[in-house]
Amino acid sequence: MIPEATDHSFDRIIENSPTPVLVEFWSPTCRNCRALLYELDRLSEERGDEIAIYKMDVTENYQIPAEYEISSLPALALFSKGKFVQFIGGMGKKSAIESAVQKALALRERSGRHFITDRTK
Repeated sequence: MIPEATDHSFDRIIENSPTPVLVEFWSPTCRNCRALLYELDRLSEERGDEIAIYKMDVTENYQIPAEYEISSLPALALFSKGKFVQFIGGMGKKSAIESAVQKALALRERSGRHFITDRTK
């Protein structure tokens, strides 16, 4: 189950995480949001030691979604080392999300170190 981030806990989560953090901004009434949560739950089960995944309910939290100008749902935001990296397309299967995160982090990390590795090789 994906843990909940709130306006109050968000900065602490992002700044203190030893791994990259992926946050889904969602609403319980959004069908696509619930479908994406299922995929993120699968990703978390498989890669939870490499990436922290949280959800933020925009109907209960207003400050952080406003700061990041969340205007459509679902929205995925990637953070690394306490900083915003980029938004990742809000829909997709686990493998597409993994790939998007990998590409975003590879662009950010000049050292070439990838946080999510292909375990099939």
